[in-house]
Amino acid sequence: MSLLKRIESARPGGATEAPSGAPPSNVPAPAGGGPPTMPSAPRLQSQAPVRESFRDVKFRIQNRVIQDLDPKLDLSNQVEVRRQIEEIFGKVVDEEGLALTRAERVRMLEQITDEIIGLGPLEPLLRDDSITEVMVNGPRQVYIERSGKLELTNVVFQNDDHVMRIIDRIIAPIGRRVDESSPMVDARLTDGSRVNAIIPPLSLVGPVITIRKFSASPFTVEDLIRFGTATADMFDFLRACVEARLNLFVSGGTGSGKTTTLNVLSSFIPNDERIVTIEDAAELQLPQEHVVTLESRPPNIEGKGAIPIRELVRNALRMRPDRIIVGECRSGEALDMLQAMNTGHDGSMSTGHANSPRDMLSRLETMVLMAGVDLPLRAIREQVASAVDLIVQQSRLKDGTRKIVNITEVQGMEGDVIVMQDVFVFE
Repeated sequence: MSLLKRIESARPGGATEAPSGAPPSNVPAPAGGGPPTMPSAPRLQSQAPVRESFRDVKFRIQNRVIQDLDPKLDLSNQVEVRRQIEEIFGKVVDEEGLALTRAERVRMLEQITDEIIGLGPLEPLLRDDSITEVMVNGPRQVYIERSGKLELTNVVFQNDDHVMRIIDRIIAPIGRRVDESSPMVDARLTDGSRVNAIIPPLSLVGPVITIRKFSASPFTVEDLIRFGTATADMFDFLRACVEARLNLFVSGGTGSGKTTTLNVLSSFIPNDERIVTIEDAAELQLPQEHVVTLESRPPNIEGKGAIPIRELVRNALRMRPDRIIVGECRSGEALDMLQAMNTGHDGSMSTGHANSPRDMLSRLETMVLMAGVDLPLRAIREQVASAVDLIVQQSRLKDGTRKIVNITEVQGMEGDVIVMQDVFVFE
């Protein structure tokens, strides 16, 4: 028995080898012992025409709409652009006699409009208020975050070039570029949402886009109590601390809700104080009247003109602030922030990446050293202990919820150790 026959016979219901001299199993033997009769060739059956896929039709119609658009049309005039797109779309669909349902026509027109004047497949995700983050991992994988949990969507791009066109559309208004020589870029959408893009050769899965959506209406203390982020008693205590001008840091991991909590704590500042906020990308939305918002500036295409957070903190000290709020301390600006807290700007606030209140203090020591100062560690530690009064520790739990898990007082130094005391602990 040949190897192929052995494999076939081993399968369930597989063929068995025919006895020697017998006709193959697929050829009927004739009556009367005559030569075997070969089966007649199957007759070809006519097949119904295959309907063109929705996506293929959309791409074809989209190309025609783009070709027929007035080249002198002002793309900033969204109303006129949408009117022309709708008019050309209707004409093309009628000319081709496409059998589209009403729902298909509406969906196709919306997708074509998004491709021409919006961010293509991302537009429906950006319009959905229940989505907080959008993550594009190459053309075939788009995740969202909703209610603190990640979900894989059915949104896809045509190819890498399609994703690159969307990135270019995002960064074009701010005069940035992204290419192999500069494969990373940060930007902000017109609604304030933060965008990070990274492309090959640094990304091995194709162009990657991460969008942290900006909430038009910031969360209030009542919202956070309803979400279970903290109790009313905890926020009453924090309100008293802010009004008493205690210096505090909100610490936690990425996506733990630090900025949201900082925004709520900042809303407790009395309305008659001058507040200067400093951020990489403006996210804080304070309700007070006397607020000055500063934003750092990345380098231009030539790699010049950058204004880092640290320079803005130094400048803020000359702006007669009652309080300074830094969106996040990542590096040497921590030294300037601590000095501001120690020199009459009580009640200032910031955030930092750390897994516990004590880790946050250690991180501050490390960031001060990153400023390039030649100070002994004990002197740095004493400055941290005297400047910071309170650490609010935020965490994102496994179920996606965000909680304030510690409110910890910094009590001072004992020997070489900073003494801390938990006021509230999440159990």
